[in-house]
Amino acid sequence: LATQTIDCIHTTAASHGRVFIVEIMGHKVGWLTLHAGIAGGADIILVPEIPYDINKVAAAVNKRAKEGKRFSIIAVAEGAISKEQAALSKKYIATRQYPSISYEIGAKISELTGQEVRVAVPGHMQRGGSPCPYDRVLSTRLGAAAGKMILDGEFGYLVGMKNNHIAKIP
Repeated sequence: LATQTIDCIHTTAASHGRVFIVEIMGHKVGWLTLHAGIAGGADIILVPEIPYDINKVAAAVNKRAKEGKRFSIIAVAEGAISKEQAALSKKYIATRQYPSISYEIGAKISELTGQEVRVAVPGHMQRGGSPCPYDRVLSTRLGAAAGKMILDGEFGYLVGMKNNHIAKIP
């Protein structure tokens, strides 16, 4: 859903010439944001593991504008922190004046670049959704293999995939 959100925002960002920030789940780790950002074509990706410099983010947005690109999309993990915040205690970071880090980043980018910024927070919808057909079939195959192992008296194994085949792993 995070990738789909970024995909969908591209047309609006391009037609309105704005900076869009998409806040993606990831309080302590940014792999979901990184992968969604790459897959969705985000221009800037901010993750908790690498504290950001807001001046460098603003410079990247300005560079895109100077190159004739009328919009920028920034994928932000909900736990992203600035270099300044990284030096502070967690107690201070928890008491911020904005609803989330994305709104804080948006306000600062708007101030530093003069560009209009919008924030999209898909939130808990990212956890939901229907599994794809492949995942449904895979879960059925794994469940059937686990049931057969129980019927055969084979215990102490994990059922998994190895080289694209069902395998029992001690």
